[in-house]
Amino acid sequence: MMSEIRRLRTQSVLKQLIPEALSNLNDIMLKGLCVTDVECKRGRYDAFVYLDKMMFDEKEQKEVLAKLQKVNGYLQSYCKEAEGWFRSPKFHFEFDDRLEKQNEMDILFEKISKDLNKNG
Repeated sequence: MMSEIRRLRTQSVLKQLIPEALSNLNDIMLKGLCVTDVECKRGRYDAFVYLDKMMFDEKEQKEVLAKLQKVNGYLQSYCKEAEGWFRSPKFHFEFDDRLEKQNEMDILFEKISKDLNKNG
């Protein structure tokens, strides 16, 4: 129970600190990234950071992920110092598909609703 609370707190803190750390960088692509979610695993040793795709195409997404790997150490140090932690989780960055999938589901439900109204 207590470890679950700590994990949730860490996720919440990282969701605030990572965009703050990114905004301090000189890279325009990274400065404006939106963190949609953070999920800590393996006892808070790994943090999966989900990012909003915004208007990035696949090539740009790969470029952003490569840049994030280069600044991973800086982000870990920033979070460690900001919270006074002994160590920071290792960050794994991914673009979040959940919003797109939700929008597709909404469109499908809307289409089904229209079809039912036509036939009913």
